[in-house]
Amino acid sequence: MWRFTLIMDRQLRRAVRLFNDGEYFQFHEVLEEVWTSEREPRRLFLQALIHFAVGFYHCQRGNPVGASRQLRKGLKKVDAYVPSCEGIDTGRLYRDALAALEQIDAGVSLSAYPKIHTSCAAGS
Repeated sequence: MWRFTLIMDRQLRRAVRLFNDGEYFQFHEVLEEVWTSEREPRRLFLQALIHFAVGFYHCQRGNPVGASRQLRKGLKKVDAYVPSCEGIDTGRLYRDALAALEQIDAGVSLSAYPKIHTSCAAGS
């Protein structure tokens, strides 16, 4: 059985701020440093978040095929961490990313990108 802390560590909090500001490339850079030294299951959780960031980065740059591929990978991986993990409302992130993916696949431009929200379990 695996365990996570209920609150985010400093690097994850920094990455979440970058994600929510639409700085997906920088988010990827910050978490890349962290996940490479991690072990399962946290490693897979961080990879899921990175897939979302890379997907939205592709979307920003006009690459819907790349965006769709990355978002699908993120959805598949984050599913194991719903409803929350490390203070992140992963259930909401899953739903919001899925809705964004459906829009992208339908050829609709995103008017807004999903945000990472904290979970109630983290005291937010």
